[in-house]
Amino acid sequence: MEIEWLKIEVQPELREQFVQKDAEIWTTKLASYPGFLNKEVWISPDDLSEVVLVVHWASFEQWKAIPEAELQRTEAQFNAAMGNATYKIVEALRYQVRKRTQV
Repeated sequence: MEIEWLKIEVQPELREQFVQKDAEIWTTKLASYPGFLNKEVWISPDDLSEVVLVVHWASFEQWKAIPEAELQRTEAQFNAAMGNATYKIVEALRYQVRKRTQV
């Protein structure tokens, strides 16, 4: 399993709108592709400008198989919904799940 980890800085007063539009636009689009497993949205109770997105993919190949043009169209749609310069990705990381413990 591959993890796409994105740390977003968003204008604090727009955080809830960001979370809603992300679910409506990005999550809906990503979920239409094979390999998408789920997505978590983390918000900080201490920093209202921070949102972390954690996307779980079945494989790196399936994650990266999404056409670049489709990603650009989705980002343009998201930008139009949010307004320009209201958020930015400040960190983007990739992880692999090595072990999962269930209790």
